[in-house]
Amino acid sequence: MVDVSAKPVTARRAVAEATVSLSPMTMSLVIDGGGTKGDVLAVAELAGVMGGKRTSELIPLCHPLALTDLQVSITPDRAAGVLRIRAEAATTGQTGVEMEAMTAASVAALTVYDMVKGAERGVEIGAVRLLAKSGGKSGDWSRTPSDAPTGGDGVRPGDRAAGRITKRPMGRPTSGHKRG
Repeated sequence: MVDVSAKPVTARRAVAEATVSLSPMTMSLVIDGGGTKGDVLAVAELAGVMGGKRTSELIPLCHPLALTDLQVSITPDRAAGVLRIRAEAATTGQTGVEMEAMTAASVAALTVYDMVKGAERGVEIGAVRLLAKSGGKSGDWSRTPSDAPTGGDGVRPGDRAAGRITKRPMGRPTSGHKRG
């Protein structure tokens, strides 16, 4: 673990999101509460909170934090065919809560999948990402449109894919090393 004992205690907050793509029929089941396992939205929101609270048990070397707030909300977007999961975590401490927010969003998305897999196996979880963070030495950060993927394949130049660094246009490597 990183030693944070010399860092000042500050108010910290992080917001993360995940999406779950569903067919129109499965979306109706979720919204209408017709799933065989019960209220998908309520259970997934609760599971997200529970998962976020256990982040340090799930992620190696992650500091256990005393959370002061953790909220998970799921908003159905019928037109886009997705459930939008938003997780917001807060603490007053010496290290940030980004991992707690992203874990909460991820666990909520996995719970949705588990609860609807009997109706649809093709459910897709996507776009688990940090939207914003505040507090600490690095200050505030929020995702901007320039943070979005630029290629049609969803990969930004220089991103790691399957352990490899993707190449920039014209076949130039992304790192400062020469090919050889």
